[in-house]
Amino acid sequence: MIRLAIPNKGRIAEPISDLIEKSGLHITTSGDRRLIAKTVDPHVEILYVRPIDIPEYVAQGVADIGITGLDMVAERGSDVLELLDLRMGQARLIVAVPEDSGYHELGDLAGKKIATEFPGITRKFFAEHGIDVSIVSVSGACEAAPNLGIADAIVDLTSSGTTLRTNHLRIMTDVFQSSTWLIANRSSFVEFREKIDEIALALESVLRAKGQCYLMMNVSRNRLEEIRSILPGLSGPTVMEVASDQNLVAVHVVVAEERVYQLINMVKRAGARDILVMDVQRMIP
Repeated sequence: MIRLAIPNKGRIAEPISDLIEKSGLHITTSGDRRLIAKTVDPHVEILYVRPIDIPEYVAQGVADIGITGLDMVAERGSDVLELLDLRMGQARLIVAVPEDSGYHELGDLAGKKIATEFPGITRKFFAEHGIDVSIVSVSGACEAAPNLGIADAIVDLTSSGTTLRTNHLRIMTDVFQSSTWLIANRSSFVEFREKIDEIALALESVLRAKGQCYLMMNVSRNRLEEIRSILPGLSGPTVMEVASDQNLVAVHVVVAEERVYQLINMVKRAGARDILVMDVQRMIP
């Protein structure tokens, strides 16, 4: 049995559950108020836990694999294998100070109070720069700490920077770049390598398919080269015989979804017919 730990709440919990469903690893028992849920694969079960706990659950073997942010892994200092970047939940861990403060360089924060939900990363960061600071651990609403007089600066995650601007904070420097990863217990990866690779491939295939469409059409043979010149595709279009009409060929190609609107008009004008566009659920290299 492979146990996969995923977040039970938070901003990436729903996207992760959606990714698992699209990968074909459907959850067959509800995770609501449950710690463990079954999947269609009798050898894989889901463990719902807090995102911050996932790295240690995986490191200690409570779960064989897990999905969480690299910021959580770094904060816990967990010894795990980083298998696959799921390219979601991208964020920067930054040092931010009040807009009207006189702090402009890291050295200006020597002896100051730094509020953060990531005391481990923050302590290590300032130590590496030889700057002595006082760490104030908070849980949520970190950006309000300077305005409340709790701290002089913060170390917090940001993606768009909107919350920082709303609280009149400016970024001084980056500390850490984070995104959501599939991680594994080192021993489990050796023992269950084949099954873990299978799960990783299923997840990766969904990521590869994101933003791609499958475009199909019938084309007269004498217009084929013109159609070829229009279609980009991942590795060029696939051309097949049409059994019912020797003067036609079927052209299939995977294209970026953002280009479909323009391409349909172009191939239609070039003589393509019976055009069909389909979503791509999974792509395996």
